Amino acid sequence: MNFHKEPHTFVGEVNIKVENLERSLSFYQEVIGFKVLEQTEKRVTLTVDGIHPLLSLEQPENVSPKEPRTTGLYHFALLLPNRTDLGNILEHLIKLNIQLGSSDHLVSEALYLSDPDGNGIEIYRDRPSSEWTWNGNQVKMTVDPIDARGVLAEAKGQPWEGLPEGTVMGHIHLHVSDLKSTEEFYGKGLGFDVVSRFGSQALFISTGRYHHHIGLNTWNGVGAPRPAENSVGLNWFTIHFPTEEKRTAVIRQLESIGAPIQEQDGKILTEDPSGNRIYLSL
Repeated sequence: MNFHKEPHTFVGEVNIKVENLERSLSFYQEVIGFKVLEQTEKRVTLTVDGIHPLLSLEQPENVSPKEPRTTGLYHFALLLPNRTDLGNILEHLIKLNIQLGSSDHLVSEALYLSDPDGNGIEIYRDRPSSEWTWNGNQVKMTVDPIDARGVLAEAKGQPWEGLPEGTVMGHIHLHVSDLKSTEEFYGKGLGFDVVSRFGSQALFISTGRYHHHIGLNTWNGVGAPRPAENSVGLNWFTIHFPTEEKRTAVIRQLESIGAPIQEQDGKILTEDPSGNRIYLSL
């Protein structure tokens, strides 16, 4: 089952602000394995398949470093097609001596790292959805040690050739200032279902019974402020809707809860209560 294609709503492109575009570009090409789709002096759009943008990097005017304890990006997560691909990139990252975290979440196996600016990145593979455990409408997820040897064994010594065809933006995880208004915005507004709660500090939400398309947490503090406009971090991300009707219905829902909606260059933009900006796309 593909949770990142129709008829589900899913996360598409993520746009982040960086301090030095050249430095970030070489990291995202050489370490992560993206290809350039479009490039201007202050912005680069990255792709895997040469058609769809997955990540874009921007260097704002008078850019300032990433601000701690603010709302915004915790990590964006690249979903690989299978475990062999995860083994392949793990081997590659070890060879480059990249500092890594890792976790087995039951539904997935994940690697964690940061880009040169401290923007968080997850690279993961899903276990088949038939192996996920549901308790009613809540999916079971944990933070267990990964079987790194098992993952590496899957790579079978194949040469690393960048992100494999079929890699998608699996999910995005955000720092928010409070969960109550956040849950209303993403649930009543955008139409996502809560599929997991991590105490009173984090929510995981999805459509179509995926384990999560968006993670939301208050780990930077309840009431965390928004970062400065020109600081490193999340600029915006895109949510794709399967039909125009679905998007129109969501716009009405957002308006009914008082969420901001504006049109920019033919694109529809909204913002969650913590200032995370979202384009509503088809």
